[in-house]
Amino acid sequence: MKYKYLLFDLDGTISESGEGIRASLEYAIRTLGAPMPDLSDYTRYVGPPLIDTFLNLVGLDPETAERGAQLYRDYYNEKGKFLNRAYKGVPELLQRLRGEDVRMCICTSKYEPFAEEILGILGLSNDFDAVCGSNIDGSRKDKKDLIPYAVACLGGDIERDRERTVMLGDTWYDAQGARLCNVDFIGVRYGYGDVEAMKEQGAAAFADAPGELYSLLK
Repeated sequence: MKYKYLLFDLDGTISESGEGIRASLEYAIRTLGAPMPDLSDYTRYVGPPLIDTFLNLVGLDPETAERGAQLYRDYYNEKGKFLNRAYKGVPELLQRLRGEDVRMCICTSKYEPFAEEILGILGLSNDFDAVCGSNIDGSRKDKKDLIPYAVACLGGDIERDRERTVMLGDTWYDAQGARLCNVDFIGVRYGYGDVEAMKEQGAAAFADAPGELYSLLK
């Protein structure tokens, strides 16, 4: 195996999560009484940090955006997270990778405890060595900050192990984080992101289905 540290994005890479995210976002926006944007395009809000969605997509001021993020989290914790399901082929991929000399983690801008709960709902908790996400105050939400943290959680060091680290994701946020951290990136076409946007961040390798990732990691 070419890599030692495998960092997987969650939404759109491991988990098919758009339905729950959209429902939670709609609830928060309605509760705030803000105008409802067009949410038919999942690429606009599945992947970006949550607070950025309220600031940029919904157009809220920072204080109201914070309220929106909390409303979102409350609804997501109660209902939205149960609408997650693993992409077909993901459990088999993870089991196959467990037979290799690798360390694997979830590397997501989602609030870390939520990510841990979602893995439990998906039945995948035992397939990862760590779950690495953002803090409740919004810190560590960018992939450029999450990637070094994730490598450290797996027992590595980003300065020493760049060539042995790969980020796997479905959005330009994932690709950009990998580029800024100078680690390899493998994109997935089956998620919520835009392939051309990932290519603009330097992405060159892509998988059309979870099962194709194994050969790209060899």
